[in-house]
Amino acid sequence: MTEPLKSSIGIWAFGPLGTRFLYAGYHPEVAHESPVDRARRVAEGLHDLYDGIEFHYPGEIDEENAADIVAAIAPMDVFCLASGAHTFSRHGRGALTNPDGAVRDEARASNRRGIDLAAELGAHYIIWPGIEGYNYPFQCNYAEQWTYFLDGIADAVGHARDRGVTVFLEHKNSEPQMKIFMRDIGMSMFVIHRLRDMGIDTGHVKINMDWQHLIMNGENLAEYAEVLAMVGLLGHQHANSGWGLTDDDNIVGATRFMETLELARSLRKVGYGQNGERIGFDLYPYTEDAIEAARQSLIQWSFIYDLCSKLEDGAMEEAQSAKDAMAACRLVFRLLGMDSRSISLISPTSAAATR
Repeated sequence: MTEPLKSSIGIWAFGPLGTRFLYAGYHPEVAHESPVDRARRVAEGLHDLYDGIEFHYPGEIDEENAADIVAAIAPMDVFCLASGAHTFSRHGRGALTNPDGAVRDEARASNRRGIDLAAELGAHYIIWPGIEGYNYPFQCNYAEQWTYFLDGIADAVGHARDRGVTVFLEHKNSEPQMKIFMRDIGMSMFVIHRLRDMGIDTGHVKINMDWQHLIMNGENLAEYAEVLAMVGLLGHQHANSGWGLTDDDNIVGATRFMETLELARSLRKVGYGQNGERIGFDLYPYTEDAIEAARQSLIQWSFIYDLCSKLEDGAMEEAQSAKDAMAACRLVFRLLGMDSRSISLISPTSAAATR
């Protein structure tokens, strides 16, 4: 086994797990848990495998309960706080982009408070602007809305710089708003470049790759990990899998196995983890035992991550340099257990080429 990456997981995987079809959720027995009790229960079930937990601010952690949560989850840590703007009904038409200036101001203030708490806890801060967008054609003035959005992100980024907190921007194309403004990796990079054009220091701003969010867009995981690393923007991972159309947040490796294996190789290739980066898990195991799903997800990821270390790198680099798709596929299937006799049936030189 190779040295594993450190890990964290979102506490939201362990609530009632409601849906639009069953508001009470498939785990109503935990509906009335306090944030501290939930954090303690999760830590008791995962502390031997996971290194940290991530929380939305202020719904899952706030200034009043943070110290108790830190004590309850030890030896795990609070690795990330995430903006929870999408959980308030007053933000139905946006938080940072709400037509009401007072609502926008309070949304900015909430981000600043969350960043302050992250600084106190030594945590990072995720901005996933799922509530910033629109649902209908002609609903909004796009230039005005984008100005509000960029100004709001700039406010958070500037405050985070002053507090020494790293900000991770996370994209998604839809839900809860049907058209989220920052809806893909390219748009996330645009936001960072636009902030730079505005004179904002973005040295502490990176991108969080939520795997299912990329899959929903048809964005290849390994490619974008390497592209983001090229420009110094690869910040965090939210590991999961799904069928591709909606934000399933299934356990790692349940689907998209090949893409996940390729991503594991790319993360190794770019040195992910050498500067304290972790694999965060963003799961929503609706009808499953959440602790079991979390444990299995990490074990399956660890298997994939270890497996890719056995890939014949020299031969793979040679195949990729020639853009030889068949040779690359043979190497992967050889890794997965395909024998030389089977490979030789492809062509007379196949077995020798991958030996």
